[in-house]
Amino acid sequence: MKLQQLLSYTRRAVDDYQLIDEGDNIAIGISGGKDSLALLYALHGLKRFYPKKFQLQAITVDLGFEGFDLSSITKLCQEMKVPYTIVKTDIGKIIFEDRKESSPCSLCAKMRKGALNEKVKAMGCNKVAYAHHMDDIVETMLLSMIFEGRFYSFSPKTYLDRMDLTVIRPMMYVKEADVIGFQNKYNLPVVKSPCKADGYTKRQYAKELAAQLNREHPGAKDRMFRAILNGNIKGWPEKTV
Repeated sequence: MKLQQLLSYTRRAVDDYQLIDEGDNIAIGISGGKDSLALLYALHGLKRFYPKKFQLQAITVDLGFEGFDLSSITKLCQEMKVPYTIVKTDIGKIIFEDRKESSPCSLCAKMRKGALNEKVKAMGCNKVAYAHHMDDIVETMLLSMIFEGRFYSFSPKTYLDRMDLTVIRPMMYVKEADVIGFQNKYNLPVVKSPCKADGYTKRQYAKELAAQLNREHPGAKDRMFRAILNGNIKGWPEKTV
């Protein structure tokens, strides 16, 4: 996938769900993975020509694992002239050493988002952009149906009233396969997560299940995504385009 195509998908999501307003100060959550780096490229590119003017910052919550070297991402942000903040935490130690969690992902995500949102507000941002793509949205729906018994997936735009902060997901129309193509084409400086639970989660199970369904029934993921868009899920904004 070329940058122009990524920008086209991103702008479509931004326009469909009014994700960006004039004067926004948007923090991009950077995990170090391919998705968040593609989002950095997307919003940095969109900023150059989008009619509504907005500011960008980038932020990473460092969980404290050894070997998590963010120097390549720091360099990329410097080249793009996007301010980059690294939040140092002991979340990894708390989860794996102090509490010895057998199912660490939920608590880790909660603590990570708490640290992220608190710093984002301190940086003066009113929105935070997550790099969830089309596959993430489908996989979340599968997880919700299998383990919670409800038809749900996260929204393109969510207002967190306690934080007075809006979460946006501008890559919702981008497929993971396209992100992989973009990563390879532009040689994104991906930083692998050193977390020992990486790849052994319920989300990984949902990813493999969605892939299997799509192999056995070609186009199944596209149809599931369409069902989500048309599903009148509570909390989802109406499309404005």
